[in-house]
Amino acid sequence: MKKVLAIAVLGVFVLSSCKKDYTCSCTVLGMTTDSVLKDVKKKDAEKACDATSTSAAILGGSCTLK
Repeated sequence: MKKVLAIAVLGVFVLSSCKKDYTCSCTVLGMTTDSVLKDVKKKDAEKACDATSTSAAILGGSCTLK
């Protein structure tokens, strides 16, 4: 039983730190563009999209992570 529990915990850890592709969708001046962030963790994708959103906000735009 301990082996099954250890494998389950390890599986959760591995899956939670996996890298995926994310899309940051930005709308600025009525135009929408999508940027693909490849092989990144969700936390890193959120940081990158938030940084882009900060820049887009200067022109009245915004970005969201998909």
